[in-house]
Amino acid sequence: QVQLIESGGGLVQAGDSLRLSCAASGRTFGGYVMGWFRQAPGKEREFVAAISGSGGTTSYADSVKGRFTISRDNAKNTEYLQMNSLKPEDTAVYYCAASVQLRSRPSPDAGKYDYWGQGTQVTVSS
Repeated sequence: QVQLIESGGGLVQAGDSLRLSCAASGRTFGGYVMGWFRQAPGKEREFVAAISGSGGTTSYADSVKGRFTISRDNAKNTEYLQMNSLKPEDTAVYYCAASVQLRSRPSPDAGKYDYWGQGTQVTVSS
């Protein structure tokens, strides 16, 4: 069982930056593909970014490419999402997710992630 706890959300203005963190339990964190997803009110959950266990491969949604950076520190069992140039349309609850079934290739498919955090709210005002 893996427990994921997100932190770092908040209320910011358009153009500001935020860094989300996701702390994971377990001794095999480096073996998990990790991802970030988000869900805005009235919308379906959508893929944001994902990273391989080693951190060597990343994947981003087109809507955040060039503005967001996903990273991980396996020594600290922590995943990060650096969000720059935030826009009002980035407002959502952000969830981190861990995949055991994905061996090394990050995936935008939420169904391939086995564990989820409780979410952290990010609100971007215009």
